[in-house]
Amino acid sequence: MESILYIGHGTRSKKGAQEARDFLNRIIGKSAAPIQEISFLELAEPSIGEAYENCIRRGATSIRVVPIFLLSAGHIKEDIPDILEKLKNNFPDIPVEMADPFGVQQAIIQAVCELIFQEALVLSKDDSVLLVGRGSSDPSVLEAFEEIKKGVADKIGASVKVCFLAAASPSFGEGLEEACADSPGRVIVVPYLLFGGLLLSEIENAVRKRKKQGIQIVHTGALSRHSAIEEIVIARAAGKEEKDAAPVH
Repeated sequence: MESILYIGHGTRSKKGAQEARDFLNRIIGKSAAPIQEISFLELAEPSIGEAYENCIRRGATSIRVVPIFLLSAGHIKEDIPDILEKLKNNFPDIPVEMADPFGVQQAIIQAVCELIFQEALVLSKDDSVLLVGRGSSDPSVLEAFEEIKKGVADKIGASVKVCFLAAASPSFGEGLEEACADSPGRVIVVPYLLFGGLLLSEIENAVRKRKKQGIQIVHTGALSRHSAIEEIVIARAAGKEEKDAAPVH
């Protein structure tokens, strides 16, 4: 039987982990695969290995891995494939394929723009957007954010800046400081994160602090608020984007 193994990043935040589980349970309810399991790379349970073995135990004859990751960095290029390779060696008769992360796509750029307008209602030329990424030392992630930045700016017609929570510059603190100092209007902060957790809490706290200082600032919340994210995962679970899938060797 066909099976789907969803892999989320994981978080120490119980609320954030439950948010991810709730999101994926909605996907499971809309997907036709007879066997579907949720797992996390780190910091939350069940682990990839536990969920993989659950698929086998339930009668899986093939496993399609759907990573719930926005962009391709070390976790996608190394960590997850390494874990899957070891598991595949334990069950050599079960074919495994892994879909790509979401990548830069117009559906997500459009979703970001719609989330911005949900918070800002109308943007003026004085308003600015601060796009906040998780951060990575992988150059491809930084290039992707430049694409996303340009795509959002072209659609909304306002200034868009990028910063990162870790492993890349400018840092979130630097980016927020600059955005607040430079923008004559409102600052709309866009956490480029799928779910809640400690990183989103960091952004929320910083925005709240600036509001108390009298700065006109709002944030859009996590990207999974928008239905486009759910639609992307459902499509990958159904194998409708085969060009994005790669065999696990």
